[in-house]
Amino acid sequence: MLPRDPQADIGRRAWVACPNCDDRRGCGDCEQQRTCSRHWRYLLSSTGSLLHLQCRSCTHVWTHETGFGATRSLWQRMTRAW
Repeated sequence: MLPRDPQADIGRRAWVACPNCDDRRGCGDCEQQRTCSRHWRYLLSSTGSLLHLQCRSCTHVWTHETGFGATRSLWQRMTRAW
């Protein structure tokens, strides 16, 4: 298990499903796609439409492509890593 990232700040949060754990299962708010007071992720940083996140439950770190306002080409989105 990774330690919490030093960039993690409770003031910067995102509600995105963690690809590593299923901690949102059984939560009524999450199942209805509403913001939940327990299952948010640390928003470490963002670059355009890419969000760099860390899960509070399992400390997994990943990049999530929102596709919102994306200015990068599909090739750039597929080949660029965090």
